[in-house]
Amino acid sequence: MKNLFLIILTFVFVSCTSHQIINLRTAKDIVQDYYESGNYDKEIEEIYAEAKSKIDKISVKQNSAAIFDVDDTALSNYEISKRLDFGYDYKIVQDWVMSGRLPAIKQTKEFYNYLKSKGLKIIFLTGRQEEEYDITYQNLIEQGYTSFDTLIVRNESERKIGAGQFKSSKRKELTDKGYDIVICIGDQWSDLEGDNTGIKVKIPNYLYEIK
Repeated sequence: MKNLFLIILTFVFVSCTSHQIINLRTAKDIVQDYYESGNYDKEIEEIYAEAKSKIDKISVKQNSAAIFDVDDTALSNYEISKRLDFGYDYKIVQDWVMSGRLPAIKQTKEFYNYLKSKGLKIIFLTGRQEEEYDITYQNLIEQGYTSFDTLIVRNESERKIGAGQFKSSKRKELTDKGYDIVICIGDQWSDLEGDNTGIKVKIPNYLYEIK
């Protein structure tokens, strides 16, 4: 899975003279309410609606491609995050990933279907490791992402490369192969750093941040 480093949910509010820090329990409750009250669904739907309006204005070519991140873009880790009380345990999270039971984020799945209907080629680009390739491929297929050009993961030599640099380099390779990347979708800003992104679509993630 991604090389996560967790945001400690302390929600700092800064004034000119002092800092007020919300209790960690309160911060976690705020995040849980956001995801479970419908606010997450509303925000992500608005983002994808705006992205559709932009795609509708471009001319799709035979080599036009869309790049999707996997974790918390195509597939959701919210269940395991909640189970860990919004903390992080590498082994538990790794077991979760290797179970192949991550559910699709329905709004992303709908947007994926929309892009396919427009004739775009679909590419999944993730920071997961090569030993996670097979289960990731299977998980995507089982969750309805049944047609895509390729799934790209990190190989052994790429493990320590920062997320932004890794994904930017892979997009460059795809462009060199002839893909015209017209849109890039991710839950982290590092998914969208660098060149060859086309339209940048950042969907919400208030659980962790990856640099």
